[in-house]
Amino acid sequence: MDPTAKYISQKISRTRWRPVPAGLLQQPEVFAAGSWDNESNRVSIWSLGDNDSDTDGEFDEEPRLLCDSEHDGDVMDLQALSLAHVWERAHRYSCDNAPCTAVVCRSPELVSVGEDGRVILYKADQTEVVRVIENADSSTIHAVTFLRTTEVLTVNSIGQLKMWDFRQQSDSPAQILSLTGDRVPLHCVDKHPNQQHIVATGGQDGMLCIWDVRQGNTPFSLIEAHSAEMWEVHFHPSNPNHLFTCSEDGSLLHWETTSGSDMSTLLQRGWNSRVVSHSGVPLAGEDDSVVSSWLAGDSSKNRLEATHMLPSQTLSVNSLDVLEQCLVCGTDGEAVYVHRQLPV
Repeated sequence: MDPTAKYISQKISRTRWRPVPAGLLQQPEVFAAGSWDNESNRVSIWSLGDNDSDTDGEFDEEPRLLCDSEHDGDVMDLQALSLAHVWERAHRYSCDNAPCTAVVCRSPELVSVGEDGRVILYKADQTEVVRVIENADSSTIHAVTFLRTTEVLTVNSIGQLKMWDFRQQSDSPAQILSLTGDRVPLHCVDKHPNQQHIVATGGQDGMLCIWDVRQGNTPFSLIEAHSAEMWEVHFHPSNPNHLFTCSEDGSLLHWETTSGSDMSTLLQRGWNSRVVSHSGVPLAGEDDSVVSSWLAGDSSKNRLEATHMLPSQTLSVNSLDVLEQCLVCGTDGEAVYVHRQLPV
């Protein structure tokens, strides 16, 4: 099934689903979108309306605007919180404001990072900043994710991952991992939802990197994913055998195993990958017993396939979010695409 497209006359920098209550097996219905590189940037809230499909299983209704608001500057990231607050000039240079490049929330804590090299910890119900690591990085920090309640992982413009433990008084990272060879900027990071030691990153060269932060300081696997910058990478939150990436090359890819194999046979030395352009199909025999298989395996006969999720490759796909069977992404083509029947 092709995704539903909604053209909104704004270049879209971020899309995020509103979380659904845990345990209800409910499909998401509301998402937020943020824009960039427009005369007036906006944050908008959209509803999918009724989740019922027609007799052919198609969802014809396009997203409906609920509300929107002007936003000063480009929208760099979006996260859902139950409380609203503004922390003015959290990221700054000595003479001017600095772009805040990313934010991650694990309620009530949230963490922001920026071009100024700061890592800042907040609590949603407190007006004062909880902790600032002033000189966390001498280069731009592009993305951040929580590993555990007190630990976050950041990626920067010189190909490094840095782990920060807020229990430590020191402003030094607990661990540094890095790409070998050229210092290719890393733009995005996501952790495996069940196995915090497994993380995925993407960067300027379009490579998808899988890391085990427990072992070594270099990536475990390198996958030629895109032909240009990878802007976001996300494990599926409840079925992490599936991974999604989007890129400046105009593609959005759904990574999964080929029929008859599972993740435990992949992502080891000598395995193969290829990109296909057919619709994805549900995989048989996958369960949570193989969720750590991004790092395991003893066969080089199987493949990791990636399916194109958009009908055509055009302008940059800047953001994606996936929840239950629904995916939303935003593009420089001023369109939001919603897929409501993911094969996961």
